[in-house]
Parts: sequence; structure tokens; C-alpha cells
Amino acid sequence: MTVIDISPSVMQFLLAFIVVAPLLGAAAALLPAPPGLKGKNPDQAVLRHGVTVTGAVLVAAIVLAACFDHDRPATMQATTDISWIPALDVRIHLGVDGISLPLLVLTALLTFLCALYSYFKLPAGPSPKGFVALVLVLESGTLATFAVLDLLLFFLAFEMVLIPMYFLIARWGGDRRQAAAWKFILYTLLGSVVMLLGLLLIGLKSGTFDMVALATDNGRGLTTSVQVTAVLAIGIGLAVKTPMWPLHSWLPDAHTAAPTVGSVLLAGVLLKMGTYGFVRILLPVAPDGMRTFAPYLAAFAVVGIVYGSLACLALARTGARGDLKRLIAYSSVGHMGFVLLGIATMTPTGVNGALFANIAHGLITGLLFFLVGAVKDRYGTADLDTLAGATGAALYGRAPRLGALLAFAAIASLGLPGLAGFWGEMLTLFGAYAPADGLSRPAFRTFMAIGAFGTLLTAAYMLIVVRRVCMGEYAPPPRPVPEGRSPATPGAPPAPAAPDTSRASTASPAPPAPATTRRLADIQPYEAAAWTPLVALTVLAGLWPAVLLGLTDPAVQQLLSGGKS
Repeated sequence: MTVIDISPSVMQFLLAFIVVAPLLGAAAALLPAPPGLKGKNPDQAVLRHGVTVTGAVLVAAIVLAACFDHDRPATMQATTDISWIPALDVRIHLGVDGISLPLLVLTALLTFLCALYSYFKLPAGPSPKGFVALVLVLESGTLATFAVLDLLLFFLAFEMVLIPMYFLIARWGGDRRQAAAWKFILYTLLGSVVMLLGLLLIGLKSGTFDMVALATDNGRGLTTSVQVTAVLAIGIGLAVKTPMWPLHSWLPDAHTAAPTVGSVLLAGVLLKMGTYGFVRILLPVAPDGMRTFAPYLAAFAVVGIVYGSLACLALARTGARGDLKRLIAYSSVGHMGFVLLGIATMTPTGVNGALFANIAHGLITGLLFFLVGAVKDRYGTADLDTLAGATGAALYGRAPRLGALLAFAAIASLGLPGLAGFWGEMLTLFGAYAPADGLSRPAFRTFMAIGAFGTLLTAAYMLIVVRRVCMGEYAPPPRPVPEGRSPATPGAPPAPAAPDTSRASTASPAPPAPATTRRLADIQPYEAAAWTPLVALTVLAGLWPAVLLGLTDPAVQQLLSGGKS
């Protein structure tokens, strides 16, 4: 069933356009703007160009999703297969199925919303030309990662996003941006070197780099030792990008230093590249190797769930001087732990839960970083103690709509039933209750119990954040003082009576309200335009999960069965 019935050649063009258009748009952004398009401000012309290109890519992605045959989500569609390097049998092989299509649309949506937000709120830094070009290169690399079906092309696309994200952090970021950018690039590059060795091992031992052929073979052409070695090497590179505990330490620094749109893209789409690699490559290509490492992957995952939640609780406590952006970054470590736990179960239920949690995390955490950026712009800081204050005049009293939206995103992140965050976590825990054959049920049920405990910790720190940032710190009301007396401590001499000011002029103005109680600018129209789609999709995915699960489940079933539908 398709919403729009078009020819396969048009679908091929749409997918190629989605991957290539941002790259061409990045090159065009660096060129001088034509005189008729400069407008009043030349900088606005290039920002408008970014909105136009990302908008065109989003429209193409939506049309591709409408033309996708939902009756055959396990079949690769819109495929292009062209020989590129015959000596190495490397091919330009593109295609989408029910696993990659939601990630393509999510990437196109978040990048467009970031471009729209930046048009009105560009982060401080060098020329807007460089900013727009970097965002478009980042989009192209991410979209290519989800669309290519050749191992070497996957690696090239996987690496393509590193340089633009490095410069976005280093040139447009906040405090300590240089150190955070270097930490990001070093961690990810070192992980990628090891991953390349694993990809080459699979390609050379199997005789092909084609991911569809390798998935269909289901590891039958690879010995167990080769699979174990490949999973170890590739898994390290993917785990760094995910990020999995204890390879996560680059993430909080990168998120804290990155500009708002950089944090949105980093959390919303870049982290998904690692988990997508586990599902697309390791599960179908090296199942025996995955079965060997699955218990360890699950153990690291649940440690990450608990560790991320405890780190958030530590940052959220009063007097800790915790940074709200850093707290949301640590929450991503916990949420991605649920994704890894679902993958480690090697069951359709667990893997479907992991893919659902991927999309939910992109929507909810992308919205959270947008909101935290807006709060930081208004207060001038993301320090939790400063945001909470001691007067009770927090977001609900100063910017009520912004406070309500932050509370909504927080309860969506903690997994409230009826919102997108619930289904992924629930399905991963169900998958851990009954893992695949050959995996220890007692061990995975222990992991399930630890993961369930992590959901309670998540609820705890998110509710603390809502109470402190949206409601303010609790301040006990002052005790009533009898008329004509001032408060005094027990045993102290009475204070002198206040001077009689009844004869003073009553026309003098009242003193201005303290700065902490003044109202802030509430949600602006451009912010509402950038955030409303994320809110709507969070509710839609929570109330109607079959839209997403109907795409992923047949593809996952076929992937785990070795290409047999």
C-alpha cells in the first residue's frame, strides 16, 4: 500500500536527491549570493538558503515516505546499484526499508527545524556561510549513513559527519568549546579506525561489501572466530558514537559546549548512527559473534542506564551548580542504554523496541535541547541553582508557556504512557525478559530488573528538574510579625520601632521588582514553529505506535532470520 503511486525510477531519484542535495547546497552556500537574493542583510541570504535546501530535502523525504510500499517494508526500495570502484567491488548502492526510512525522515525534519531556528537565532560565531555549509554537510553525511548499502560507503558516510560537528562545536560553541571539540573528534576517530578494520575483515573474508548480500548470507560464509573479531572491532566504533558506557565521556562535554542546534543534531541524529550500525550490520552479518558479546553489551547498557540517571540526580540536587544542558546530555547516556539493551536481546521485540526508542529519543531530546537553549538565552546561564532561584518566581511565573513545554518534554522523556518515550523502553524490557535462544535468561532478566529500576531513577531526576526550574525552590513563608514590631530572634533585645512614615508622600513610585521576579519573553513565533512538529510527533507516536512498529517489525523479522521473510 502506498499513499502516492509513482514509478521506481522517481523513487530512486528522490533518494539520491535526499543524499546529494545537502552537499550541493553546502557548496552553493559558500558562493556569493546573487544580487537579487541578498535582501537587506547578506547574512540573512545564506541563512534563508539553508532553510530552503533543508526544506526541499524534508519535502523529498516526506514524498519518499508517502511513496514507500508499506505492504513490503522488509524489501529494499528506491534502490540504486552502480559500480564505483571495480577493483575493490565497491558499489554506490542505495536503498531504504522499514528500518532506515523513519531515521531518514527524522534526520530531514530535525535539520530543517534547526535551520529554521538558526534563521532567527544564529549562534555567536564566525560567518553564517560557514555555519550553514557545515550543517548541510552534516545532514548529507547522516542521511547517507542511513541510505547506503555498501560497507565501505557506510564507513565514509559515518566519518563524513565528524569534521562539520567538530567545527560547529569549536567555532560556534560556548565555554570550553575547544577542549570539548578535540575530545569529540579524538574519541570518534579512534573508534572509527578500529571499526574500519572490522569492516575490511568482513568484506575480505566474505568476498563482498554489499550489506544486502551479507545480511542474506546471515554469517554462513564467515567462521565464528572471524565473526567474533569483527563484532569486537566494529562494535567498539559503533559504541563510541552511540555512546555506550564507559566510552561516553566525550558526550557531556560536547553537548555542554555545542550551540543549541549542534546539541539537537548531535543527540537527535548522530547518536542514532551507532545503534543503526548494530542493527543493520552486526545483527544480520555476524549473528554468532553478536551472540557471544550480547551479554556483555547488555551489561554495559544497564550500567549506562543507572550511571546516567545517577549522574543526572547528582547534577539536579540543590547546591551542586549543575548545568541543565549537561544533565540532558547524561540523560542521553541512559536512554541510549535502553536502545543497546533491546539490540542485545537479539529478539524482534527487543530490536523493535530499540528502533522505536531511537526515534522517540530523537524527538524528545531534540525538543529538550531546543528548550534548554531558549532558557539559557533568557537567563544567560543554564546553571540549575540560578534557574531555580529562591523566590519561587521560576518559569511558571516568568514564562508560563515555556515552562509548560519544558515540563511536557521532561515527562515525555521519563516515559509517561501515552507519549513516545514509553513504548521503546517497555518493549526493550519485554525483550530482555525472553532473550533469543542461546542467551542466558536469568542474566537478561537481571538486566531487565536493573533497567526497570533505571526508569524510576529517570522519573526522579526529571521531576526534580521540573520542580526546580519550572516551580522554583521552596521558600517557607515568613512568620507573621505583630504590628509595630520587627522580627527578632529569641533572647535578642527588641529592635527599635520603625520610623513613622505616614506623613511621607504617597505619590512616590514603588521600588522596582527584583531581577529574579521580572517576567521573561515567552515562546516566540519562530520557536513555536520549530518546536510544534516535535511535540505533535511525540504525542502521535505515543498514542499510535503501530505507525512506526508496522514499518520496523517486518524488516526486523527478516533481518534476524537471515533474509528469509
